[in-house]
Amino acid sequence: MPRVLHIEDDPRNRLLVRKLLTADGLEVIDAPDGLEGVRLALAQRPDLVLVDINIPGLDGYEVTLRLRNEAGLRGVPIVAITAEGERETSFAVGCDGFLQKPIDARSFARQIRDYLEGRRENTAGTDTGERLRMQSGRIVAHLETKVAELSAANERLRDMDRLRTAFYRNVSHELATPLTPIVGYLRMLIDGELGEVQTPQKKALRAMDDCVRRLRASLDNLVDVTGLETGKMRFFNRDYDFLDTVRRAIAQHADAIAERHITLVEELPHGPIPAYGDSDRLHRAILQLLDNAVKYCPEEGSIGIAVWETESTCEVLIADTGPGVPQDRVERIFEPFFQVDGSPTRAHGGVGVGLAIVRRVARGLGGDVRVQPGAQLGHTVFPGAAFVLSVARHAPTVVADARIGS
Repeated sequence: MPRVLHIEDDPRNRLLVRKLLTADGLEVIDAPDGLEGVRLALAQRPDLVLVDINIPGLDGYEVTLRLRNEAGLRGVPIVAITAEGERETSFAVGCDGFLQKPIDARSFARQIRDYLEGRRENTAGTDTGERLRMQSGRIVAHLETKVAELSAANERLRDMDRLRTAFYRNVSHELATPLTPIVGYLRMLIDGELGEVQTPQKKALRAMDDCVRRLRASLDNLVDVTGLETGKMRFFNRDYDFLDTVRRAIAQHADAIAERHITLVEELPHGPIPAYGDSDRLHRAILQLLDNAVKYCPEEGSIGIAVWETESTCEVLIADTGPGVPQDRVERIFEPFFQVDGSPTRAHGGVGVGLAIVRRVARGLGGDVRVQPGAQLGHTVFPGAAFVLSVARHAPTVVADARIGS
């Protein structure tokens, strides 16, 4: 039974060709890309090769050059099949025939039989052309090796990505489990539920509570990174008050702001700003922006917060009097793990995922986040970074694709 190797990346086309040729008594083996096609041709020694020109890895021209350089395949007819391709180029690289897509199902099997029985359309086989094809074939053989190496390296990187995601998930779980009772008992001690606590002890407990909160925030970020890596960040949407969400985030940073003698300049409207979305994720995103502002604002500096609404969005601006972000790094700060100062001796902590998560949350809630060079609230000028986070007033109710780099 004659054997046909069909190299085609579209599975629907592979299925059609297989049905047409097997019904005519031919055996069909197929490959989804050029590298696999070359491998199968060398291993299976087909009686005819049918190759699509536009395939990944090595294209149809390169596959033909590669196979024409193999002594064991010299007499095997190679037929190019493509929706877009040059007949003369196909013949120049060594193809014996050329079929245009879409194929004619009624005559296709007969055409393939003709090539198996000796039909050849390419009659341009001069000595010079043959030498050129042999030299090109050697070049493509080298290219094949390099493409195979890159494909293997890319697969290893994908494996490492999967392992890294699993690591984030497992570490987050293992650390969060023992942290839960620590948080609970600390709160009970601070509130005096386990007995009277003296002032110096309360001070120590509050310091511990602050450290635990920071650790918990880092763990939450790790969990979110897992969602970003897998491309799924789940949002649990409900009615909420955007202004109240901002106020709660401000209140959570009140101690840190007071401790560094930072002046807070607010432009907040009166009354609620009703919206629909995941207020918990939004709250954590605003906390992250405030944390950055407190971190980079100098002592006795100022932080500005403004809230406004449009017909379709709710927006919050958070600005500070810190050094700002260099213009050439404005977009990069939203990349996961990137830090403006990534040196081991940097003045500020963090692992570089906070702003990436903020952007994915904002986009998952139908908005975005941007950074601008400074802002002014009232009479106060903020020359540092000014972040504007916006969300849709009616966020989508589906699971958002929040893959890193999207």
